[in-house]
Amino acid sequence: MQSVRVEDLLKSVKNFVEETIEEFHQKKIEKLVNLDIKEVISRKNPYLYKAKGLENAYDIVKSMVDYYLASQEETLFGNWLEKLAIYVCNISFGGVKSSTEGIDLEFERDSRRYYVSIKSGPNWGNSNQLNQMKRNFESIKKRLPEPLKTNAIFVEGCCYGRCGIQDKGIYYKYCGKDFWELISGVESFYIDIVEPIGYRAKEKNESYRTRYDAALNRLVKEFVELFCRQDGSVDWQRVVRFTSERRYRLRRTYTC
Repeated sequence: MQSVRVEDLLKSVKNFVEETIEEFHQKKIEKLVNLDIKEVISRKNPYLYKAKGLENAYDIVKSMVDYYLASQEETLFGNWLEKLAIYVCNISFGGVKSSTEGIDLEFERDSRRYYVSIKSGPNWGNSNQLNQMKRNFESIKKRLPEPLKTNAIFVEGCCYGRCGIQDKGIYYKYCGKDFWELISGVESFYIDIVEPIGYRAKEKNESYRTRYDAALNRLVKEFVELFCRQDGSVDWQRVVRFTSERRYRLRRTYTC
């Protein structure tokens, strides 16, 4: 076990965030400026929006875009948070990014070898994905030499959540506070990282908002051109045909 002062660990984390958080913000902007209205609509259920009584092009597009971007943002930030967790564990316990399929982090602590699959939160997957993770753990354990099996601990590590530590049989599920304590050795670490993660957040969000408004204006214009009638009303049959017919050829109704 490595001996690292809490102050030194937090200083290193602060430096890591300042050097890498730009990647997250930049990818957010890339997703935004490259959005295509056809891609956004093809991923949504048109019947839901009709059932909600939405007939305003701006409201429809904004709702679809916000949902789409929130999903993309969650994925992007989850990927970045995984890198942060590995970095923290490397400093505290010499943890390394695993090359084993289905494992993100490996490290030793208190004479035990941990194999961790890092997730953003506790409700990250469906039953098939959970079963696949379990099979990965079982497969790895079978391949380990006999002396190492006893000291091997498999972990589903969730960066947030209140599940605590749960014994799942072949593996343990660590959430939130307990996960960050496991990989850092610091009980309060889940709180300590809040401020560093917010580095230049206000500045970045203001820049993003400007790009967002421009992108939303562009997407609304594209929606009107593709899915609205000459009188400006939404042609829901056209929307449904686009999302449901494999060979449907979409043409602009008119140009704004």
